[in-house]
Amino acid sequence: MHIHILGICGTFMGGLAVLARQAGHRVTGCDANVYPPMSTQLEAQGIELIEGFDPSQLDLQPDLFVIGNVVSRGNPLMEAILDRNLPYVSGPQWLGEHVLAGKWVLAVAGTHGKTTTTSMLTWILEDAGYNPGFLVGGVPQNFGVSARLTDSDFFVIEADEYDTAFFDKRSKFVHYRPRTAILNNLEYDHADIFPDLAAIETQFHHLVRTVPRVGRLLVNGMEESLARVLERGCWSEVETFGLGDWREGDAADGSPAAGKDRFDVWFGEAVQGCVTWDLQGTHNRLNALAAIAAARHVGVPPAQAIDSLSRFANVKRRMEVRGTVNGVTVYDDFAHHPTAIQTTVDGLRRRVGNARILAVLEPRSNTMKLGVMKAQLPASLEGADLVFGYGAPSGKDTLGWDLAEALAPLGDKAAAFDDLGKLVTAVRAAAQPGDQVLVMSNGGFGGVHQKLLDVLATPA
Repeated sequence: MHIHILGICGTFMGGLAVLARQAGHRVTGCDANVYPPMSTQLEAQGIELIEGFDPSQLDLQPDLFVIGNVVSRGNPLMEAILDRNLPYVSGPQWLGEHVLAGKWVLAVAGTHGKTTTTSMLTWILEDAGYNPGFLVGGVPQNFGVSARLTDSDFFVIEADEYDTAFFDKRSKFVHYRPRTAILNNLEYDHADIFPDLAAIETQFHHLVRTVPRVGRLLVNGMEESLARVLERGCWSEVETFGLGDWREGDAADGSPAAGKDRFDVWFGEAVQGCVTWDLQGTHNRLNALAAIAAARHVGVPPAQAIDSLSRFANVKRRMEVRGTVNGVTVYDDFAHHPTAIQTTVDGLRRRVGNARILAVLEPRSNTMKLGVMKAQLPASLEGADLVFGYGAPSGKDTLGWDLAEALAPLGDKAAAFDDLGKLVTAVRAAAQPGDQVLVMSNGGFGGVHQKLLDVLATPA
């Protein structure tokens, strides 16, 4: 089959394209912006890319058009497809019908931690010899790719609550039909499509409705929102983590491990083992509990899963060290929701102790650009020593609110910029040997990471 993918350069659709190619299909695709690294990765798979959405792409005569949720009515290629009554389907529906059908699907849902937890679970199954297929919204460093197709019966997928397509406003994850589902947490997000938290809870309950009686839900027992979701009805086995069935606590033996976090994993009244790894923060401990519990559902003993996590290499853009210059370390992290920002700052604080943390933040998610979460920003950044905020002066990432005003409660330790060069200069002027520069954005942030490393390498 020849499929042509509209919106191919997004993380999800790019991963889908790789899976389709590995399944033996001819794959072509288009997007508004076709550039590395996604374009390079796709072309290496033998996937032809076209920049833009010109209707002339109909001349390719694919058997099916697969539509990403970046495409809306008014898109010239989409309008031509509709006018000619050509066959089309959403990305999640195509994935559900052509890749996931017949598989034991393990789906990881939640406002935060989806990518990390999906990567943990995939690595545990890989290390146990299950050879799982997977689709992750990032690049797990244990694998080096965001998606792969195997002949295994198991497939691990990051289950996003964002809507499916302009013609299907259900969350993507309703198409996946998991047998094992992790509900990691649930907060208000995606203000561009959901009016309130209750609307997202409804979508999560749609996911719960798709899990069979022989399936299992692994649910964060600390989240009232998830308790409300289950109160609407549940037909599957449920295990809780954080509170309830699976719990974590500091290692009972108290033995330190330089630069590492150590914690015991409890299931019921029995300790299953002790995780020793490079990740930091309570949020990552909870992610680990969820992954261990999900792996147990398919037959991986907890002790084996715990051992596997000692070799988990995390995900690119999750507290990823981009470099150290003249004693200043620059990190890259995907955090963009206030809760994720706070847990990321707290996690780095646990790692670096009293060293200064310079937080460099670009609030560019749709929710942040709408200003829904701006009042929560100061509290989320309280653990940083200095804060440098950036709001693009024009274009699609422009904020609809005053960033300097939002950061004002932080006083003199925070500053806002609409010029990236001036922000880089300010960070350079403030940075001292031993400082930790934590860059947080869900976008490319104008290549600020390398700009900072370059300027830090020059004399003050």
